[in-house]
Amino acid sequence: MRLVLALIQPTKLRAVQEALARIGVQRMTICDAQGYGQQLGGQQMGERADDRVDERPREGQAILLRKVAMEIVVNEDFLDRTVETIAHVARSGPEGSIGDGKVFVLPVEEVVRLSDTVRGVEGVS
Repeated sequence: MRLVLALIQPTKLRAVQEALARIGVQRMTICDAQGYGQQLGGQQMGERADDRVDERPREGQAILLRKVAMEIVVNEDFLDRTVETIAHVARSGPEGSIGDGKVFVLPVEEVVRLSDTVRGVEGVS
């Protein structure tokens, strides 16, 4: 099992969710996130004023921008198609641009479903 952690633009969330549902990925956790990367929160193409969390940072301080964090646990069979779907749908245009986001893939050592303490792959559903 793997944890796919995708940090994407909030405006891309619905499209990514719909695309993942089409390939059979329907269980995920969605969290609001704030952060910055390569541009230190500088203006991005298509960025709206309400995407910025802190409008007046101190000198030398980065501006926090809104993102969405998607956490998805998948079996190995779904890993490649999940990552490829997110990468394709969440990018802005065919070339993409700085600020589109990132996808991280992490190993999952154990899952325990709390309602009945089922462990392992069965605990994911």
